[in-house]
Amino acid sequence: QRQLVESGGGLVQAGGSLRLSCAASGSIFSINAMGWYRQAPGKQRDLVAAITSGGSTNYKDSVKGRLTISRDNAKNTVYLQMNSLKPEDTAVYYCYADLIRSGTDYPTRYWGQGTQVTVSS
Repeated sequence: QRQLVESGGGLVQAGGSLRLSCAASGSIFSINAMGWYRQAPGKQRDLVAAITSGGSTNYKDSVKGRLTISRDNAKNTVYLQMNSLKPEDTAVYYCYADLIRSGTDYPTRYWGQGTQVTVSS
């Protein structure tokens, strides 16, 4: 059973917008950091954006001002709002969450299944 389920990818023209969602499920005590990586064909997986449990964020330089990460702690969900998309944003996007399961006191990182984002020029 997958612990993180992503949704929201797709095909969009340059300049368009998409919103990715990633929901964590199961017996969760708390969630530390959540975030998004992406991997383009032939390239390594890179961190795009991350958010702490307190709401502090950090971004890859090339997406600052265009992509916004947020989270809803009540829903155990992290979002990535992507505006002014460029062809170079094309990649598979993976979410992650550092979950502390009920009955434990340490975080374990879980990954989403990946969602394709394609930006046409």
